[in-house]
Amino acid sequence: MRSWGVSDSLKLFNIEGWGDQYFSINPAGDMTVHPRRGEGPGIDLLSVIEEVRSQGLGLPVLIRFQDIIRHRVVTLNEAFRKSIAEHGYKGKYQGVYPIKVNQMREVVEEILDAGRPYDYGLEAGSKAELTAVISMPTTPNSLIICNGFKDYAFIKTAMMGIKLGKRVIVVVEKLSELYQVITVAKEVGVTPLIGIRTKLYSKGSGKWETSGGEFAKFGLTTPELLQAVNILRQEGLQDSFKLLHFHIGSQITNIKSIKDAVKEGTRIYSKLRKMGLNLEFLDVGGGLGVDYDGSRTNFDSSINYSLSEYVSDVVYSILEICQAEEVPEPNIVTESGRAIVAHHSALIVNVFGSIEVGATPIGLDESPDEEDVVKEMRYLMHNLTQKNLLEHYHDALQRKEEALSMFKLGILSLEDKAKVEYLFWQICKVLYKNASGLKYVPDEVEALNKHLADQFLCNFSIFQSMPDHWAIQQLFPIVPIHRLDEEPARTTTLVDITCDSDGKVNKFIDLRDIKDTLPLHALKANEPYYLGFFLMGAYQDIMGDLHNLFGRVNEVHVFLDETEPGGYYIEEVIKGNNIAGVLSWIQYSSTDLAKRMKEQIDTKVREGAIKPREGVDLQNFYEEVLHGYTYMDMDRQSKHLQQSIEEVTARQGLVTQPPGTGENPTESGTTRMTH
Repeated sequence: MRSWGVSDSLKLFNIEGWGDQYFSINPAGDMTVHPRRGEGPGIDLLSVIEEVRSQGLGLPVLIRFQDIIRHRVVTLNEAFRKSIAEHGYKGKYQGVYPIKVNQMREVVEEILDAGRPYDYGLEAGSKAELTAVISMPTTPNSLIICNGFKDYAFIKTAMMGIKLGKRVIVVVEKLSELYQVITVAKEVGVTPLIGIRTKLYSKGSGKWETSGGEFAKFGLTTPELLQAVNILRQEGLQDSFKLLHFHIGSQITNIKSIKDAVKEGTRIYSKLRKMGLNLEFLDVGGGLGVDYDGSRTNFDSSINYSLSEYVSDVVYSILEICQAEEVPEPNIVTESGRAIVAHHSALIVNVFGSIEVGATPIGLDESPDEEDVVKEMRYLMHNLTQKNLLEHYHDALQRKEEALSMFKLGILSLEDKAKVEYLFWQICKVLYKNASGLKYVPDEVEALNKHLADQFLCNFSIFQSMPDHWAIQQLFPIVPIHRLDEEPARTTTLVDITCDSDGKVNKFIDLRDIKDTLPLHALKANEPYYLGFFLMGAYQDIMGDLHNLFGRVNEVHVFLDETEPGGYYIEEVIKGNNIAGVLSWIQYSSTDLAKRMKEQIDTKVREGAIKPREGVDLQNFYEEVLHGYTYMDMDRQSKHLQQSIEEVTARQGLVTQPPGTGENPTESGTTRMTH
């Protein structure tokens, strides 16, 4: 039998599909990051985590590979330059990054620095975003595009930017905004730079296709667009109309939708040019997608086109319409965000245990006084064959229901109930294993796969770190970052540490569909097991919530440097929230909490319930926890849990099971439970 190898893991997790040459596996079986997309050395992710832990930083941790951001910015801009040259296009490309996708300062600054040779700009969709963007060191020719609904302060801030010599274009989303833009521009004493968003009939594709179309939230209808032109002419500001904008949604999965929208938008641009309006820019919006599952299809988690195909189709579609209409080609603007930042960050979490369906921590051997329902279940277990799989499965289901009814009526003992449950799940396991060799597996047997999967317990909050998976079922690649030269023998789903039943991941990427389970390795005693959640750079950082008060995770920024050990260095460590910090967001003062606790402890000391020294220790411990990481401290937990198990088993005269077998749950052990 051929042994498992790295190439098998590459195929199983489809890393070459979604990784886009940024991710691979090294000969040691560790996930490797290639910030220059296959060029130059790679960075061993396990090595990064070991260094992070050596610095006393706990998991979960978000790793940002800033070099990937730079590579994505350069790649996008060079792709447009190349396509413009190949097609003989007379306009230029001038993109902007919409900071709503990831507003972290380090991310935005990296994008601006990488985009400086291209006059790459920024987009703000709110007043708060604009206050950040307006202060950024953009180049004199960079565009700052203002989208979203606007009030007086938003518009005046934009006009202030123009006063300071910046190219700030205010995009009118509704007709009433145009009146305010004109008035505020006169108040500030500047000539406004105006864009208008138009509603297209064309729609996007994928989860966000309803963002576009004639019922879109933003933009002017054709009659409103014509009225805006009339208003500008009457005010003598027709030359201020610099940009036509449209947007048909995020993560557009189908290239045809993009081409249709670009052609319709260009047609509107052309008609406006023929009306004598000196438009300079056509903003085709965002929507450039990311292939999260690597299937290269128009499935929600994928895209059926490449970056070069997207760029070529945008350039050619505009050129084709402009030549037909005999108008000058506009400068092209895109608002690509997801495609710029998605690849650059990975969330690394540690698995600290698992729940195995149908396992038992106690002996459930046959006994002479068992009820008949238990004996019948044992018979089904011992006489299961491929020929009677479905029949015995139905019989086992019936016996299980009978046992539950008997227990509710007080007829069945707790011990016999436990035996029935245990035997039922053993039957299901044998049944599913035997069915795998059949040409046709009944649907109800196939469905057992997700019910029999282990639940791996992961030290993170899905609500904080993967909100899109919880809210809109966005799929992300999830892969162990080590042991990838070993065959993953366990079928799993993932659960987080929140006290919410929705805190789980049970949908995973697949080439053909969506998988209900994820193949992972068996946990080893006293050995950490790390999972990487990849392509996490878009939206997840900023959209996380405070469910159970799990705050932002620890974060490190990694840069390539071939002169450093491992070929990289950690430039910056940003500690995640401590408990006092997240409590302050909901109006709890850590000083007040510590004071209240001390008052309660002092009262018990005076009453003689606890000793003064104990009181001091309790107060110190409380304040230590108050200023500690909100996530699980697995180093302390592992040591204390092992010590607790040894103490209890020693007192009871029990024999401690080998770690990791389920009866001794260590950091990497297994908690086996019957369901």
